[in-house]
Amino acid sequence: MKRTLLSCLLGLFALSAFAQKDPGFGIKAGLNFNSNGDYKFDSAPDLSSDTKMGYHLGIFGQFGDKVFFRPELIYTKTKSEYDGSDFDMSKLDLPLLVGIRILGPVKIFAGPDLQYILDTDFDEITLGDVENDFTVGLHIGAGVNLGNIGIDLRYERGLSSNEAEAVGLESGRIDTRPSQFILGLSVKL
Repeated sequence: MKRTLLSCLLGLFALSAFAQKDPGFGIKAGLNFNSNGDYKFDSAPDLSSDTKMGYHLGIFGQFGDKVFFRPELIYTKTKSEYDGSDFDMSKLDLPLLVGIRILGPVKIFAGPDLQYILDTDFDEITLGDVENDFTVGLHIGAGVNLGNIGIDLRYERGLSSNEAEAVGLESGRIDTRPSQFILGLSVKL
């Protein structure tokens, strides 16, 4: 699966680079304000997650000006809290965004997000394998570009149902789909 994802990304960047005269590439980083789905117990009421802060680092390509295509490859670290226990998740995101400049430097964009879960950890509770390592989500947002520097705010929601089994004092299942606001800073190189 990792090879397929990497091959798709490299092919996408290569095709886009040939299709544009002046492609833009850069780096990005920022903060995530994340909460995952419910923690469903076998014999107790469900727990909703509290929002915690995470981060992301990555690269992007942007092709086009007024209307643009922007694939990104991002390492994302998220954290959610369930009644004092932290659930951490590391994943690779591949958002495939299409956007339009609506007023000067202001842009809006949206697109699917292909997600590959690298690792999960749930404090002192044993967590079984995630149902699907590969899932699909959606990004939608807006931003502003000031020269080579961009700032954007987006919302990400996992669309594919994806749970992991938790085994401990109270066994149950945790919904790993992210629901997060992402504040990003990008620099075009």
